[in-house]
This record gives sequence, structure tokens and C-alpha cells, in this order.
Amino acid sequence: MTQKPNALKLFSPGRIWLTILIGLAVASYLLYRSYDPAAFENTSWSWGSTFWIFVALIMMATRDFAYMIRIRILTDYKLNWKQSFQTIMLWEFASAITPSVVGGSGVAIYLVNKEGVSVGRSTAVVMTTAFLDELFYIIMVPLIILLVGYNDLFPVALEKTIFGVTLGTQGIFLVGYFFIVFLTTAILYAVFFRPRGFKWVLLQVFRLPFLRRWRVAAAEVGDDIMVTSKELRMKPFKFWLKAFAATFFSWTARYWVVNFIILAFILVDDHLLIYARQLVMWVIMLISPTPGSTGVAEIAFSGFLKDFIPYGLAAALAFLWRLISYYPYLFIGAIILPRWIKRTH
Repeated sequence: MTQKPNALKLFSPGRIWLTILIGLAVASYLLYRSYDPAAFENTSWSWGSTFWIFVALIMMATRDFAYMIRIRILTDYKLNWKQSFQTIMLWEFASAITPSVVGGSGVAIYLVNKEGVSVGRSTAVVMTTAFLDELFYIIMVPLIILLVGYNDLFPVALEKTIFGVTLGTQGIFLVGYFFIVFLTTAILYAVFFRPRGFKWVLLQVFRLPFLRRWRVAAAEVGDDIMVTSKELRMKPFKFWLKAFAATFFSWTARYWVVNFIILAFILVDDHLLIYARQLVMWVIMLISPTPGSTGVAEIAFSGFLKDFIPYGLAAALAFLWRLISYYPYLFIGAIILPRWIKRTH
């Protein structure tokens, strides 16, 4: 009975309002700092703007629909469309009100489990979604770099100290990318080859004095890996192909939202470079300490995409982007949550 209040405690009104206030405060500051009347005078809302904003909304719907398809595949279609929709919306809701460095995976396991899926299968579903998301990123980064080049990806001079080492934007990106590669490779090896051996290694590592405080959590991760392995090792190739195809469509639609928002007001030639810079933005947003990368996302948007947007419009388009791709989950989640609790509890 302890899991229920701990999981649902995350969805407190205080967290929601804090997230909204941070986002509005940062957006207001950016708009104030970069406001340029000339930029707005030279930009008008046309029927073309309405069309491309509508297409951006379609991309968000496509993203969520692909997520729904994926979770149905991963649960062997135990979730119907209504259950899939509510689970994905609440999953996104949890991600929107937790720091990106924390994520909403623990809540996601709880959500899937309350839909009638066993704890073991729920754990496997959530770990597999993370694995597929990271695999998409690992594959797309080198492909995009081959197409657009490496030097054009880093327009922002950003510094962060990690383990006592100060890194610039390129350094942060490379560390983040290779960490994702390492983590995905470790999960792949653990799940499909040596789950028990992986747990043993994990426990030995967390015997170290400065890591010992997290040894219990490491043991739980090891148990999750073993459960996931049991659930997934015998899945056919067709299962993985369908799940990855849904992942590809969901992430591609997510990134194209930005392209269409910019296209609504500005003629753009190099859409692939905009897409490429979003790949770098994603790593920067992953290390955000704020709920749902609020504040960090708006600043990253203005910085990474400044070459395509007049200076005075960057903050406004960043806010429009978050208005389409982020804030709806706060309100949809708040509406769905009471109904979901009534149905599942």
C-alpha cells in the first residue's frame, strides 16, 4: 500500500504550479531581454502561418500516437487504446513535472502496472522504451553529422563543470553522447547475454566506499535487468522492428515540430541543420535540474536556433514551441489523473 501514495504524490498541484511559474518567468524574461519591435513589425500572421502551426500540432499528435502504438506492442496489446492514451499522457505529465536528470521512469512502471500488467512486464516495458529511445539517438547522431557536418552543430558557447572538468558545448555533447552509448551497450549486454553476471558486477562496483550508499538502489536495478531479460530475450525480430519503427516516427515527429513552427513565420532552407541542432539541444536538456527542462529548454532554443530566427523573435517562438509541445501535457494530465485514479484504484 505504500507504493500508491508515493507514486501519486508526484502529481501534486504544487509541482504543477511551480513548473508553470518557472516556465512563464523564464519566457517573460527572455521576451523582455530580446524584444525588438522591428522584428515583430516585419513579421505577420498569415494563412500560411496558421497552416504550419496546424502541421506542428499534427506532429505532436503523431508523436503521441506512435508512443501509444509502441506501448501496445511492448505490452503484447494488453492495453487498449483508451488505456494506452491515458498511460502515455500521465507518463508525459510525470516527465513534465520532474527534473530531466530524474525522469519519470519509476512512475511509468507504476502506471503500466495499474493497467493490469504484471510488475515484471511493466519494468520490462519501461526499460525497453528507454532502450529504444537511446538507440534511436545513437543511430541518428552519426547519420546527421555525415549529412550536415560536425562544426555547424554548436552555435552556443556553454560551459559546465562535470567531475571537476570544465567542458564547453562540444564537450558536454560528446560526454553525453558517449555516456548514452555506454549505457545502452551495457543494458543490451545485460538484458540479452548476462543479466545475472551484470547484477553481480553492479553490486561489486557499488561496494566502493563513495558508492555504497546507493548499493540498495543498484541491487534493484540489477533485479529489474533480470526481470526484463526474462521478458524480452525470446521476442521475435518482428516485435523489435515494429517497436523501433514506432520509436522512429515518434521522435522524428517530435523534432519536426520546431521546423514547422519556424516555417510558419520564416522561410527556411536548411531544415536538416535545424533537426541536427535539436539533437544537440536534447543532450543539454537532459542535464537540466528543472522540471521538464523548464527554462533551460527556452534558453537552448533561442541559442541553438538563433541562426534561423531574427533575434527579436527567438524568445517568442521558443515560448510558442513550449506552448505546443510541453504545457498541454500539464493540463491534459491534470484532467486525466482523477479519472485514471477512479478507474484503476
